[in-house]
Amino acid sequence: MRKITSKWLKQSEADLKAAKDSLEDGNYEWSCFQSQQCGEKALKAYLYEKGYTSIMTHMLKELVNECIKHDESFKILMKDARTLDMFYIPTRYPNGLGGDLAPTEFYEKDDAEKCISSAELILNTVKKLLIK
Repeated sequence: MRKITSKWLKQSEADLKAAKDSLEDGNYEWSCFQSQQCGEKALKAYLYEKGYTSIMTHMLKELVNECIKHDESFKILMKDARTLDMFYIPTRYPNGLGGDLAPTEFYEKDDAEKCISSAELILNTVKKLLIK
């Protein structure tokens, strides 16, 4: 495994741990965002392993589409990628949501749990395919 791949995977795993810690602490908006970060970094790790040198997008759906070019089994991650994409901006910015609620008031435990589940599936799939 390339060094750059290993670095991105390690950070993806750290982001997943942070998402779980935030869930435990009741910081659901951060748990959702950290889950998105876990998925993004795991997919980028895979692409770096495949020889990519620069990946500019933060959109998981686009990253999964790129990964599918190397392995069709990434198709199963499309729904989870799309789910996590919806938590990239609005979880962090007070003007990212309509209405009067701040992200800290808007997101709930089940949102965080769903995001963590999606992130885990993406990370575990990437790890399995990198070992293949």
